[in-house]
Amino acid sequence: MPPVKSTINYAELPKFRDGLSYLYLEHSKVEQDQHSIAVLNEDGFSSVPAASLGVLMLGPGTSITHAAIKALASNGCSVHWVGEEHQRFYASGTGETRSSRNLLKQARLWANPATHLEIVQRMYRMRFKEKLDPNLTLEQLRGFEGVRVREAYANASQETGVEWKGRNYNRGNWADSDPINRALSAGAASLYGVCHAGIVSSGYSTALGFIHTGKQLSFVYDAADLYKAENLIPVAFNVVAESEEKIETRVRTALRETIRSNKLLERVVKDLHALFEGLEEDEFSDDAAKPGAIWDINGEVSGGTNYGDLEEPTPEPEDDSE
Repeated sequence: MPPVKSTINYAELPKFRDGLSYLYLEHSKVEQDQHSIAVLNEDGFSSVPAASLGVLMLGPGTSITHAAIKALASNGCSVHWVGEEHQRFYASGTGETRSSRNLLKQARLWANPATHLEIVQRMYRMRFKEKLDPNLTLEQLRGFEGVRVREAYANASQETGVEWKGRNYNRGNWADSDPINRALSAGAASLYGVCHAGIVSSGYSTALGFIHTGKQLSFVYDAADLYKAENLIPVAFNVVAESEEKIETRVRTALRETIRSNKLLERVVKDLHALFEGLEEDEFSDDAAKPGAIWDINGEVSGGTNYGDLEEPTPEPEDDSE
C-alpha cells in the first residue's frame, strides 16, 4: 500500500533568508528525500524542503538518518534535540558558518568589563521603540525594562480577556501551570530555537551571555528577550483566548506564522551584528576556507603549515674565549 500524503502543506514554509521557519517533530522518522527530507509518522509521509527550514527540533520518539542530517547541514538548517514540548534542550548540530571570527569577537567583548557593560546597555535599549536617555544607568534601564514587560502582560490580558496572575510554571509538573503560562512556556521554547539558530548560524556562542549568565544557552535567553513582547506574548494570549485545547501545538503553529511574517530570522542576524558593531576593529578574514591561525606568545602565526618542514635556524657558534 503506498504511503499516505500528509495534509500539512510544508511547501508553504518560507525560504531561510526570507524569515525563519521551524519544525517540531515527535514520534517520527526522518530520512533523506533527494535534496530534501521526508518525515514518516502516523499521519503518513511528508516531504519537507530542507532549503526552506531554518530549525528542525526533534522531540521524543524521533529518529533521523545520517543522510538526512547531511542534507539539512548542507542547507544551513540547525538541528536541535529537545524534550517533550521543548521542556528540555539536549544538543544541537553545527551551524551554517565554519568561521570563528564572530565568536572570538564576542568573547573579547564579553571579557572586557567596559564593552560588556556597553553590550548590556545596547540590549536593553534595543527592546524599546522610543529612544532612551543615553545617560541612564544600568539599574535604571533594568527598571524601565521591568515596567515594559509588566505592561505588555497587562495589555495582552486586557485585550484578550485572559486572566493574568503572573509568570509561574513548574517544569517538573507541566499540568500544574495555568493555560496562559503553558502557552508562554511552549512558545518561548520555540522562540529560543529560532534565536539559537540565528546565533549559531552567525558564528556566535550561545553560552557567552551578557545579561544572562552561567548557562549553555545564556546568549539565547539574551536574544529572545528582544522579541518576546512583540512576538510571543500577544500570540500566547490570543491562542488561550480562542481555546484551551491543544495549547502547546496551537501556540507553536501561530508563533511560526508570526515569525515568518515578521521575518524574525533576518532581524535576529542583523540585530546580532549591530549589537557588536563599532566596538573594535575586525581583524579576521571572512574566508572560512582558509586555514585558521595558530596562537603564539608573540601573536598569531599562519595555520596550514608544517613547521617541522621549515629550515632549522643556524645556531650561533659558541664563544670559546676566556
